[in-house]
Amino acid sequence: MENVNQVQFWQQRYEQDSIGWDMGQVSPPLKAYIDQLPESAKDQAILVPGAGNAYEVGYLHEQGFTNVTLVDFAPAPIQAFAKRYPSFPAENLICADFFELSAEQYQFDWVLEQTFFCAINPARRDEYIAQMAALLKPNGKLVGLLFDKDFGRQEPPFGGTKEEYHQRFSTRFDIEIIEPSDNSHPARQGSELFIKMRAK
Repeated sequence: MENVNQVQFWQQRYEQDSIGWDMGQVSPPLKAYIDQLPESAKDQAILVPGAGNAYEVGYLHEQGFTNVTLVDFAPAPIQAFAKRYPSFPAENLICADFFELSAEQYQFDWVLEQTFFCAINPARRDEYIAQMAALLKPNGKLVGLLFDKDFGRQEPPFGGTKEEYHQRFSTRFDIEIIEPSDNSHPARQGSELFIKMRAK
């Protein structure tokens, strides 16, 4: 379990292509959310933490969003993304531990959550929530997907329940939506919750 807190664990996963959670494309519910955003949202400061192969970051970039920051602490996916998107601003590709990002240095209008929460050690979930709230501007949004199932194993992805998420996130967030996703990728149908919440 502790391995998931270490860079080498994730770097090795990417080097060996042992990334079973990776869909190879933009997640349909997140694409649908991005597609309905107004033009005025395109210069908002957006964070995608633990972005991995970052299909959503690539899609945001292609759609003209100009202030997207990708964070991952494994160098491999960041390097691969930079090759795929040479026009993406290099200063917004951050190889770092999400938990060590300084809220004094970074503040975001919203965060896109896609398979990061399920990748961290479940013992750090409250720490994730506190850090997420700190990195968001007042009234900033956390939007994305959480797994609504128990994978029954001691390695990522780690699942959970709507009840658990509600209890944990409500300490720092006003929850607007936490409902089963009706447009998930076929491989994830029935196992995802779409979330939208605002930092208190």
